[in-house]
Amino acid sequence: ADAGMGGPEAGDFNEWASPNKSKDVTTLDWNLEGTLLATGSYDGLARVWDTEGHLVNSLDLHKGPIFSLKWNKKGDYLLSGSVDKTAIVWDVKTGEAKQQFAFHTAPTLDVDWRNNVSFATSSMDHMIYVCKLGETKPIKAFKGHTDEVNAIKWDPTGTLLASCSDDYTAKVWSLKQDSCVHNFSEHTKEIYTIKWSPTGPGTINPNLPLVLASASYDATIKLWDVEEGKCLHSLERHTDPVYSVAFSPDGKYLASGSFDKRLLIWNAKDGALVKTFTGDGGIFEVCWNKEGTKVAACFSNNTVSVMDFRS
Repeated sequence: ADAGMGGPEAGDFNEWASPNKSKDVTTLDWNLEGTLLATGSYDGLARVWDTEGHLVNSLDLHKGPIFSLKWNKKGDYLLSGSVDKTAIVWDVKTGEAKQQFAFHTAPTLDVDWRNNVSFATSSMDHMIYVCKLGETKPIKAFKGHTDEVNAIKWDPTGTLLASCSDDYTAKVWSLKQDSCVHNFSEHTKEIYTIKWSPTGPGTINPNLPLVLASASYDATIKLWDVEEGKCLHSLERHTDPVYSVAFSPDGKYLASGSFDKRLLIWNAKDGALVKTFTGDGGIFEVCWNKEGTKVAACFSNNTVSVMDFRS
């Protein structure tokens, strides 16, 4: 389940069912232009806001908290995944649900677009489905994880799908085959999240190799060479679970945030620790600005800090 929520576990519907439903925001995503912000809430609604903070639309169909919400690149569709086991593609202009996908047998934990019309979903049911608008069945089912699948991410070209799970593994999948391409099993505890580097074919850094980062409750981050299927670096300076990792836009650095209150910045190539920032609470999310000059982190004491990377 999502550690950053501050709400009960996904299986606990009591809070959700109560008349004063919690409006805690569980997930958010800007559209590509940065003109609209989508937020998913514990009350089951997806909301779209403009940069002035005005509510543009409320998208109401889910029957449980929303855990994941993503814009497609084009910005015409919004994809939501919920405790109600379904995923919904919304037409943002009309506010209508374009299609609801009900393939999972347990809460949907993450969703990620592959292109403007197809996407993947992951769930507590250990399964990953690849779906497409207009199709009533999944175009692919990835089976192999033995516990809930916390996060999924397509690589920059939409060729490979990475997943991570409470089964301590990260896996890489391709539509060309049913079994995983790589099974990364070096972590010793649950893996909370994964990120692809913005490098390799189809990116602004085409000459750098494609790397996958995984962040775990074992307090380590591991960097994986996806060509070779091996671990490049194990980054072992955190002392508590690592909840968030983010590559700098040029792919040269990796920021990591942990419950140990520290934001660490690493050299992605050699795994060296470059910078350390210490805050006043556990870190649930880290993010770079577009220029790669600043890193933001949100802390469990309800603060957000922005660090200057260059100073």
